[in-house]
Amino acid sequence: MINFFKTLNPFNMIWLVVVLFALRAGYFFNLPGKIDATFFAPLGKLLLTKSLYFDLSPAANVLIAAVFTFVQALLLNRLVNHYNLLGKPTFLPALMYITVSGLFTPFLVLSAPLICNFLVLWMLFKLLGFYKSKDSKAAAFDLGMIVALGSLIYLPFIYLFLLIWIALIIFKPFNWREWTTCILGYAVVFLFLAVYYYLNDSIGLFGAIWLPLATSFPGIVSINYLNYIVLVPVFLILVLCFFRLRQNFYKSYVQVRKSFQLLLITLLVAGLFFYTRAGFQFSHFLLCAIPVAVFFSYYFLYAARRWFYELLYLLLVLMVVYFQFNTF
Repeated sequence: MINFFKTLNPFNMIWLVVVLFALRAGYFFNLPGKIDATFFAPLGKLLLTKSLYFDLSPAANVLIAAVFTFVQALLLNRLVNHYNLLGKPTFLPALMYITVSGLFTPFLVLSAPLICNFLVLWMLFKLLGFYKSKDSKAAAFDLGMIVALGSLIYLPFIYLFLLIWIALIIFKPFNWREWTTCILGYAVVFLFLAVYYYLNDSIGLFGAIWLPLATSFPGIVSINYLNYIVLVPVFLILVLCFFRLRQNFYKSYVQVRKSFQLLLITLLVAGLFFYTRAGFQFSHFLLCAIPVAVFFSYYFLYAARRWFYELLYLLLVLMVVYFQFNTF
């Protein structure tokens, strides 16, 4: 399976669709009676004075989410190959994203984090372009607006604003104009939002948007550890990947090294701010799927023992399918 996707073959798209639906088959054939595709965000309050709600059948919900995931997988594959992050053209990033995005059932339905992954990909296209750009003020302004748009869809997305400044530190010499331009881009979107609230005599609601940012870290988290055994091969692959990256780190081009540093920061930022809003849902961690998929791709592309990495990937797939049919 892995060897088949190591080459950039257009026919791999057909097999990618097969893997996509195979990893969702367990959930698709055991659909709940109703799935609420609800978005708790300023955009919902702005348009409907309540959460955005889409009245879709469970089958349509999962199918649309699968289509979005497939498109994102292709976009990620294009991103990785465009910037030559893996050193050779391959279809592994698309395969790994399809796999990682099927780990848990909350990942399989329409959610705000799933929509926001389009924006994460858009951001990464622009952020990785910092390395060769002489003037990044326009890109920084656009990135600020992208983060603001993502915040309207899913408020915890606001913390990805840190990626803009971190990318400027990694890729560029200090230029205060670039640092302030991204703030202006972010402010422009919310300035128009504030004007809308003001004209509708509800400026107090604008201030309420930011209240979830003061949410404290939960002292007690109830977790059924049996439901997360599937993360064991995930962490194993990540550890093996980081060992491989360490061995080859200084053999890679400077741009590639800096790009992997940015992806690691993306993973940390997206994962650490899961508690930003009340009613937290596990689908938040879908924001981590993009950097994890790239790290997975790096390991599987350069792993030496075929029998081991093929068996490891097969184990991951079997566990994903098993836990869709069985819950504890």
